[in-house]
Amino acid sequence: MLILIISAFVVFPLRSQEPSAVDQTLDEYIRQVVTLRNQNEIDKAFEVLDQAQQFAESSLYEKGMISCYHRFALLNLIRGDRDKAEFYKARADKMLETFRSYPSGEGFSNFVEAKLLFDSDLNFRALQALIDAKELSNDRNLLNNMVLLEGMIYMRIEDYEKASVSFNALLVNSDPIEKDYLVTKANLGLAELNIKTENYPESIKNGLNALNLATANRFPVEILQANEFLALAYEKDEQYKNALQYKENILAVRDSFFTLDKVKVETNKADKLAMDDAQAELSRQDQRIEELSESANRSEITAILTSAFLTIISLLAVSLYRNNQIKLKTNDLLQTKNKELQAARDAAVQAMEAKTNFLSTVSHELRTPLYAVTGLTHLLLEENPAEHQKEHLKSLKFSGDYLLNFINDILQINKIDADKLEPAHIEFYLKKIISEVLDSLQQSAKEKNTKLIMDYDDKIPQHLMSDPLKLSQILINLVGNSIKFTKNGEVRVIAKLLKKEDEDVTVLFEVRDNGIGITPEQQKHIFDSFEQGSIQINREYGGTGLGLTIVKSLLGLFDSEIHLSSEIGKGSSFYFELVMKSKDSIVDDIPFEIEQKEYDLNGLHVLIVEDNKINQVITKKMLAKRGVGCDIAENGMEAIDKANKNQYDGILMDIHMPGISGVEATIEIRKFDRQTPIIALTAISLDDSLESFYAAGCNDVVTKPFKPEVFYQKIGENFLEPKQKKSAS
Repeated sequence: MLILIISAFVVFPLRSQEPSAVDQTLDEYIRQVVTLRNQNEIDKAFEVLDQAQQFAESSLYEKGMISCYHRFALLNLIRGDRDKAEFYKARADKMLETFRSYPSGEGFSNFVEAKLLFDSDLNFRALQALIDAKELSNDRNLLNNMVLLEGMIYMRIEDYEKASVSFNALLVNSDPIEKDYLVTKANLGLAELNIKTENYPESIKNGLNALNLATANRFPVEILQANEFLALAYEKDEQYKNALQYKENILAVRDSFFTLDKVKVETNKADKLAMDDAQAELSRQDQRIEELSESANRSEITAILTSAFLTIISLLAVSLYRNNQIKLKTNDLLQTKNKELQAARDAAVQAMEAKTNFLSTVSHELRTPLYAVTGLTHLLLEENPAEHQKEHLKSLKFSGDYLLNFINDILQINKIDADKLEPAHIEFYLKKIISEVLDSLQQSAKEKNTKLIMDYDDKIPQHLMSDPLKLSQILINLVGNSIKFTKNGEVRVIAKLLKKEDEDVTVLFEVRDNGIGITPEQQKHIFDSFEQGSIQINREYGGTGLGLTIVKSLLGLFDSEIHLSSEIGKGSSFYFELVMKSKDSIVDDIPFEIEQKEYDLNGLHVLIVEDNKINQVITKKMLAKRGVGCDIAENGMEAIDKANKNQYDGILMDIHMPGISGVEATIEIRKFDRQTPIIALTAISLDDSLESFYAAGCNDVVTKPFKPEVFYQKIGENFLEPKQKKSAS
């Protein structure tokens, strides 16, 4: 045990060598190790990896040694020997401390840490370790293995949608080392996922794919797992004859590949290599001592000094022993406390995850009926209702819009709290953004008899890079808040250039009103959630009290802060600074002002994929009013079938459906149809990612409930324009 401890922390100095030829040889060793590992030849994998380590050591190649230690850790973890896995990781980490210019090595270390955490069922910490690993490594094989581990973690925490995305990504991998193995593992992951989601036919399909690949490549562990999943899936699908066949296969595979003698050989091989490694380290230290002894002066003075030295060493050893005993006790206490803190942290993370999932589910469930409310109201208003009915319908529309804004506000805050939002970095025209914000709020201002004024500094560069959508949200909330508390007055939006250094532009934004003002006491809490100053203000002016909270949170994404200056009866001023990039070199060849087109959609034929009956009726009627013909698919499988058999001008794809989701259905359709435009219709939730929709093959996204004019605009842009271009050519 002492030998292992010594060898884990003693690292001899190495000289760097030109790695090109050495890397090539080491890569060949690693390929052999990976192949043997995947074929469950663990003892042979240990032998080859030992050869690789000796070669790296003899070549004085630090990176190679670090890589070998990481591979030893992973092999021992497969054997279930966690202690040796941690021992080899410690050796690699010790070398990384003295060899700091190796981010890929640090990334591999984080991946091994993620595997160890996953082995200990610390899933959220394992996910964080994977995030850290991805930032450090660009090795394709390692990144693919990270995706596989990510899928396994999401499977364990029952986030099946994310697990499906990870596994499906590996089905089309182009890994240079273990492509077939990763595809096999991905199919096994999907087989298990589909059993858990009760999609047994799809699980059987994945299981058979995995079994065929595993058999062809001699992956015994995966052959066993595939048979186990197939037996379970056939049994759940009530195909008992097939289930019995695969249960018999399980016994045969176990007898063939997994024996006690094989486990003993692997254990002995791992133990021998660890002992050899420790002994080699001690031999190096002994050799160094002999060299020093041969060159020493052998006079009596040396003997006396040596005796004195040994006496001092003995006294120090006693002292160190006592100190170590104290340290051991202290470490035990610290480890206990760390475990308690880690458990508390995991509990807090799980609580936050539960909260965000709850809010995501609630927001989605509320959006679905709201789609029916706003959609039916729109249809009724277009059917020339009587005047007394029109007033009721307008009130209903206002209530629906209010509820929708409230839900959007809650979802926005929780997306920020859960670190789901990041600022974009795209080009935009600032003056146009402010004009659009003011135009969208003109009606609200008229109702308050309040003027909206823009005070824009023309020194601000025209072409800026930042996130125009989030900036619009900030200004809409600030201007909307000022309008709410200002009657018969004015709201002024000011944009002023503070400084310009190279491409960095600092702009001061201010929203100033002459409304009721805010007391100093109210100013202390005005940016807290659901705060509007007082209950009386809330009852008189309405609103949720979330607008300023959203402003504060969004500005935090830009490392900026909101400031407030106000006086009762004289008005308020909200202001903040934003640093953006300017692009003065861009030539204005295309005008920024793009007018909305009025599309003639008559004659289009589309497929609506929607599981909710009411939503089917509303969407179909809205399209019928514009002369658009529709087919309905009630689930993802039906959508795939109809898209395969029919030709459509476009597909409106609901994302959240039971069984196969809209993302999965889109991925399947894109396998045989790359041309037909697909628009994702989604009551977007906290965990939804627009990037994942586009990655699956969607051309655009419309969130439900949607404004009819936006809905028709998107259909025109994505369905009609491509059809017209195709006809013209």
